[in-house]
Amino acid sequence: MEPSNPTRRTVPGAQAIARAARLLRLVTAAAEGASLQSLSTQADLSRSTAHRLLSALQVEGLVDQDRATSLWMPGPELYLMGTVAAARYDVTEIARDIVRSLAVKTEESAFFSARRADETVCLLREEGSFPIRSFVLSEGVRFPLGVASAGLAILSFQPDHDVDAYLERHPELSSRWGHAHDAKPLRTRLAETKARGYSVNPGLIVPGSWGMGAAVFDRNGRPEWALSLTGVEFRFGPDRLPQLGRTLLAHAHQLSSRIAGTRR
Repeated sequence: MEPSNPTRRTVPGAQAIARAARLLRLVTAAAEGASLQSLSTQADLSRSTAHRLLSALQVEGLVDQDRATSLWMPGPELYLMGTVAAARYDVTEIARDIVRSLAVKTEESAFFSARRADETVCLLREEGSFPIRSFVLSEGVRFPLGVASAGLAILSFQPDHDVDAYLERHPELSSRWGHAHDAKPLRTRLAETKARGYSVNPGLIVPGSWGMGAAVFDRNGRPEWALSLTGVEFRFGPDRLPQLGRTLLAHAHQLSSRIAGTRR
């Protein structure tokens, strides 16, 4: 369910643009490509409407369709647009070595994610040396705030009224992600995260796959990004968790300081 937006009801063509944008986000989140059925279901559109919009986006070069598999994938125009936008918005290059350092020091898979509206999107993944890995997260994958460890860390440092508004906009979190995402237990995890400084996701997305996240702040103190770690459950036991947390927080602080020092 997407948040209600009165602009969509008053600006001509806004609904069509919103639907097309939703499809674009879903296509870019599917690393191996997405089927028409999957896209129409996730976007809550009929197959015919989804196909019509995708075909229009394909004409503009924003999506492409693999001839062999019929799967939909990002198009070349998205790459060109992205390179232009990166000059203003992209901080992945200044985060890359920090993400790599985090993976090396913890031996777990490390990630850098950005907040985009009510979601987080993974921008960087760096594999750790430990041979057993979790594959819940990869570049382009999106999760609602408060679900994955990155989004939980970001949401925990939002003002209370923003958290209240977010939960009101997304009553579907529980039905989609499980009862652990009811408002009450989610608020408890948010309070624990804020007090501790980092989030812990004890296998709530995929059983046995744990995650940890720490918010990264912009120069105005807003949590706009996050560093996170994922791995198998036994690697996140109580004897190791505090050390992982300290390492994660140190890297997040380093990246926040680096971002604050850049000129935008």
